[in-house]
Amino acid sequence: MSPTRRGFLGEMARAAVGVGLVPDPVSAKSPGEGPVRHKWGMVIDLDRCTGCQACAVACRAENNIPVAGLVDTEKGRGIFWMNLLTTSEGTYPDLRQQFLPAPCNHCEDPPCTKVCPVGATSQSEEGIVQQIPDRCIGCRLCEVSCPYTRRYFNWTEPDWPEELREQLNPDVSVRPHGVIEKCLFCHHRIRSVKERVRAEGRTLTDADVRRLPACAESCPAEAIVFGDLNDPRSEVSQLAESPRAFRLLEELGTHPKVIYLREAKWRE
Repeated sequence: MSPTRRGFLGEMARAAVGVGLVPDPVSAKSPGEGPVRHKWGMVIDLDRCTGCQACAVACRAENNIPVAGLVDTEKGRGIFWMNLLTTSEGTYPDLRQQFLPAPCNHCEDPPCTKVCPVGATSQSEEGIVQQIPDRCIGCRLCEVSCPYTRRYFNWTEPDWPEELREQLNPDVSVRPHGVIEKCLFCHHRIRSVKERVRAEGRTLTDADVRRLPACAESCPAEAIVFGDLNDPRSEVSQLAESPRAFRLLEELGTHPKVIYLREAKWRE
């Protein structure tokens, strides 16, 4: 994918400011109501983001994201389930830099799932746009159909130096050469906390998940909040209703479940 195509997200930021997945049958219950299906979403507060890139580093370590190497990186083939888009305004010393963390948007109406000829990508019952590497044939139709360029193709076989193999996360499979991979909202952590809560005989709460993904857990400024958009009491639902809230490329009708909060400069 050309650097030019990936670079268009920087313009949006300036203007605005595998693993196989299996649908999980566990659902939450609201007081006095029947089972309610979760709809996982994320809110990223650009006022809080300092550009430290802890989210990107934590995501890479948690999800066994391969290092592309010098040659592939120079060709624009780096893999980043979460990366930081940056834009600058002004000139030194009156220079202002803006940061926009960019995971998969997990759209309500994802174009990527509609073009896959083998069903390697689909949307779970809880709204996660999932990817099954073992089924992927590497046609890359999903990659070119994603308006946010949030899907990545493994151009080479992942090569893990001996000293790094011990740190691979056993809960996340290493994807092979020739398949697509992407952010999955750390779904393995979601399944793990559901199992723990079920064993404890209680209901999943907002506190259990609001910092659950690796990116949210690692953010020192707590700029990233995760949770159930179907729960009006959750922090993520309440932040999504903020007058500062916006979604990338809303005019496309993809209805992203990653919502951003504008920086103070953009408040009216």
